[in-house]
Amino acid sequence: MMAVSATCPPPLQPGGPQLQHTLQALDQFPLHLFQKGLVPPDKLPYPSFKPDQVACVCEVLQQQGHIDRLAAFLWTLPACEEFQKHECVLKAKAIIAFHQGNFRELYSVIENNTFSAQHHPKLQELWLQAHYIEAERIRRKPLGAVGKYRIRRKFPLPRTIWDGEETSYCFKEKSRAVLRQWYNQNPYPSPSDKRELAELTGLTTTQVSNWFKNRRQRDRAAESKGDGNGASDE
Repeated sequence: MMAVSATCPPPLQPGGPQLQHTLQALDQFPLHLFQKGLVPPDKLPYPSFKPDQVACVCEVLQQQGHIDRLAAFLWTLPACEEFQKHECVLKAKAIIAFHQGNFRELYSVIENNTFSAQHHPKLQELWLQAHYIEAERIRRKPLGAVGKYRIRRKFPLPRTIWDGEETSYCFKEKSRAVLRQWYNQNPYPSPSDKRELAELTGLTTTQVSNWFKNRRQRDRAAESKGDGNGASDE
């Protein structure tokens, strides 16, 4: 566990580096030397960021899918609680742990820290997907709907990422209608299309991607059987 420092760097002064400059500086930063203690903290490309600016960088890198850059960015943050306990930093740690297959670290981050509602959907998704993956590795076969239901019963969402209300794992009819309409026009949505659909339906981009993937598979199976009407998305 990272030690917590009693002090944090001074706040960023007005006119400091912008987000794009920070990302470029991060790409050029000798992270391997910093990890070995060969680069002093005052040589960091952003030595005086405020927590909200750190959160902004974390969110942008997450949305862009730059997990390696996100991990490198977290490596350079001070060990003070003001940074390390920030919700966006903790969520970033959970995302990195998931992508690295370090599910024990993922569960620890989620269970030992309380998150606001805006972060719940993503963290709930990571929690469930990690448990699904572990179960599939043990059983050496994909989980079906019943298998996933049993996993959710066995590993319920922690209260740190759940407000106590009943969670539905079935898409609402309104969401399915939006997806069906889009599918009829374009069964292969682009990443930007998926993000738009996620906003329209209240689903995550992963759920949207899985819906289109499963629908295409069902339609191909129906066509191979000579059923020209396509398959149901229920």
